[in-house]
Amino acid sequence: MGRLVQRVKATRIDITGGRRVVREESLAVEEPLEVRLGHDSFSVTMRTPGDDFDLVAGFLVSEGIIFEPEQLISLRFCAGEDENGQQTFNVVEAQLRPDVAMPLPAAHRHVTTSSACGICGTASIDAVRKSSHFTRSAAVDEPFVSAAVLAALPDTLREQQKLFDKTGGVHAAGLFAPDGELLSLREDVGRHNAVDKVVGAAFRDRQLPLGKTILQVSGRASFELVQKAAMAGVPMLAAVSAPSSLAVELAQEAGVTLVGFSRGNTLNVYTHPGRVG
Repeated sequence: MGRLVQRVKATRIDITGGRRVVREESLAVEEPLEVRLGHDSFSVTMRTPGDDFDLVAGFLVSEGIIFEPEQLISLRFCAGEDENGQQTFNVVEAQLRPDVAMPLPAAHRHVTTSSACGICGTASIDAVRKSSHFTRSAAVDEPFVSAAVLAALPDTLREQQKLFDKTGGVHAAGLFAPDGELLSLREDVGRHNAVDKVVGAAFRDRQLPLGKTILQVSGRASFELVQKAAMAGVPMLAAVSAPSSLAVELAQEAGVTLVGFSRGNTLNVYTHPGRVG
């Protein structure tokens, strides 16, 4: 397993005092991860090493390729070495059940995603509308979490961010029960990767669809995070910052309660507010 933190030297400048001090800083590691379906390369994403099998499983769920654990036969690291001859663990091969509908050939589908954002756009909108295997909850207006519990989730998430404490440079996604219990938390330089890791862990534990849970994320609520929540059957996505207009549009259509600006004693519920008591 690759390291999560790298020590580097930085010159710290104190503008007020006019001082310059060279010291070591801890940075979150960012490395590429290639995802292969069988022997075919499918995607490359920039991520923080760790929970890579969860990341790949969650990514495949988000892409609508798999939705049942039996469809994923195995996950394994492929051989790969850096310039020092050390195993990099930067290639994961997923073996799917033969009857799983394969995506477009690698030559047409292969993309590189950054840690800033994942795959989004018209094709992704169509995918989430057509490929989600978990139906929208009929109880759209049934409260299952209180506003007070919802408002407290960002603080709970932040308290458990061990990698952020060391580096200050990663996002987090946490899956919560209606009473505020933290069920799962993952950190990554990419917010979409953190969500995929949470979804993938639940998928591998046979917990999908994730009914009556809240997915709390650091940062903003993008279209893609709503897409990932919908593909995993998550009924509520909450963020500490703002949602985008497309995120609200998709959440409304997909039956996802979208919460933004969840800070302190206030929050905004943009879609399906009946789930918040």
